[in-house]
Amino acid sequence: MAAQSMSELYKAVRAERKVKVNPYVSQSLKKTPLTGKFTLKLPGNVRQVQRLSDDDVLALCKCLQHNKCVTGLDLRYNNITNEGVEHLAKLLQEKSSLSCLDLMFNDIQANGAQVLGNSTLLSLRLSGNKIGRGGGLELASMLQENCALQELEVADCDLVDGLHSIIALIIMLKKNKALCSVDISRPQLFVSQEEWAVHCSKMLAVNSSLMELHLGRMGMTDTGIEQLTEGLGRNNSLRYLDLCSNRVTRDGAFHLAMMLKQNRALEILDLSSNQIGDGGAGYLSKAITCPRSTLKELSVCRNNITSEGLLLLAQAVKSSSTLTHMYIWGNHLEDPAFKELISSGRLHPEQTDVSPYEVDGHVFLAEVFQSLRKPVYNIDCNGTDVPTKTAASPDSTAHHGQLKDYLNCKI
Repeated sequence: MAAQSMSELYKAVRAERKVKVNPYVSQSLKKTPLTGKFTLKLPGNVRQVQRLSDDDVLALCKCLQHNKCVTGLDLRYNNITNEGVEHLAKLLQEKSSLSCLDLMFNDIQANGAQVLGNSTLLSLRLSGNKIGRGGGLELASMLQENCALQELEVADCDLVDGLHSIIALIIMLKKNKALCSVDISRPQLFVSQEEWAVHCSKMLAVNSSLMELHLGRMGMTDTGIEQLTEGLGRNNSLRYLDLCSNRVTRDGAFHLAMMLKQNRALEILDLSSNQIGDGGAGYLSKAITCPRSTLKELSVCRNNITSEGLLLLAQAVKSSSTLTHMYIWGNHLEDPAFKELISSGRLHPEQTDVSPYEVDGHVFLAEVFQSLRKPVYNIDCNGTDVPTKTAASPDSTAHHGQLKDYLNCKI
């Protein structure tokens, strides 16, 4: 069906169900392209819009039944429940062109997660839904046999006491050869629950398809890092590792540094909001300058690093043949070393999160809104591999705040 008539069909379906038209949906459908492949964006976190309900999803699904142009659907921050998910599942079963589905921060629970896990989608984003422990287990079970899904996001899903869910998802990755990007951040584990790190280490030692893994806000300590790095040292595919907002200290940084000296794949490491201090910065600096290191981007924001540690990192950037991006905001930024790196051209202004300025002969660093690149693995919504820019490219896109590019269904 031509995109030109989607708005009219939407109105007709709503009228048939005797439900008022959602003007936000109607206006968005009017603006859709007439040809080509595109992502239909209807996020609910836009000012002064009526968030989508399950009835809106039903009407949308009827509009998309014979539509070959819409390959991505962005429905973040709406009021969609399991009922709406059932409508989407039926659409997917009808040989729909839809390959990327973003349902983050809706009201989907365990049953909805199960239905979507058994689909032919390439990208599924469920972060922020309360799928709970049951939903995590159901997803893990469904994905054992799923050969289509390449990106999965289930961060902030309230997996209360979710140790079993996390372990099940990690074990699933031993068998699943399709997933390239996984985010299981903030599962709400108990403080002492680090058994999952042992399973994750074993998985990483054998997995050859995973390129991006987000383990932020997992409550991980140095012990968990030590276990994790055992498998990472033997991994040959992972390029992006997110360990932000854990409890990693100097000792954890030591284990990561040892891993970086032998791992030949990892390019991006996010250690922001930990406590590695100057000691940890020193360990990482030695690893960065190791001839075998492939690291291109490193974030150590908010890690209680003083001038001593920052000077070591600056010297490492200068000596490294691969590292091009360094993010340091939130530490003790008194040392002028990073000003010299930027002014000399060794560290491009768009490849760090600080900008130097001078007052009364003293050098200060101001924050600029840049962060680690996302993603490292790209497919378009039509399922075609898309080459990504390397971290060394001066024009690599930097994103503000969180490491997620929520607006783009390109994974």
